[in-house]
Amino acid sequence: MVKHMTMTHFKPRLIVFDLDGTLVDSSPDIAIAINQMLSELNQATYSEQEIKQWLGFGATKLINCALTGELEPKIEPANLRQAMRLYFNFYSANICVNSQLYAGAKEGLEQLKLAGIKLACVTNKPALLTLPLLTEIGIKDYFQFIASGDTFQRMKPDPLPLLEAAKAIAVDPEQALMVGDSINDIQAGKNAGFKTAIVPYGYIGKYSIDELGADYQINTIEHLAKLVC
Repeated sequence: MVKHMTMTHFKPRLIVFDLDGTLVDSSPDIAIAINQMLSELNQATYSEQEIKQWLGFGATKLINCALTGELEPKIEPANLRQAMRLYFNFYSANICVNSQLYAGAKEGLEQLKLAGIKLACVTNKPALLTLPLLTEIGIKDYFQFIASGDTFQRMKPDPLPLLEAAKAIAVDPEQALMVGDSINDIQAGKNAGFKTAIVPYGYIGKYSIDELGADYQINTIEHLAKLVC
């Protein structure tokens, strides 16, 4: 059973946030770009809700899922490279049209920053999409460290980007918290030796909150700030 976080449990010096599904609801713009890609390839399109279940695993898997209609594609589609080019073109041109910060996200980041807690953003989104989204939605400057899915050789659930964040900010993993919405976030945090917190919204996929095995559950980022500041 996931514990609701309380002030007595843990006081992190570093908090690492996932991006899509944790800070930003980007699924509307992603779904539009995926369906534009599929239409260009003369393939069937999907609802935003269907596309949401494929989010959080990086762009390559997202596009694989869209091309095959499978959550765990067994064969790489022959037109994957063409599809990726189309998707990046469509999405990068409209990266923050319908995307929105989740309630309390910016307020929480502001409170955490003012309290002197170091903040990082680690996402599986490619860098060419991560930085424009963070900039356009107005939260890039809150982070002392940003890592995308292609920043290092491995991405979440591998612990490497989280450990690099802790190293860059000179914080021991035991003093860090990973906040996310998916199995990749929680596994990455645990693999890195971080405490982990799950938000009850976002792109949780096929899992229940309890199945993800996070140490804590928070309601919003602003809620987190009130607990640890």
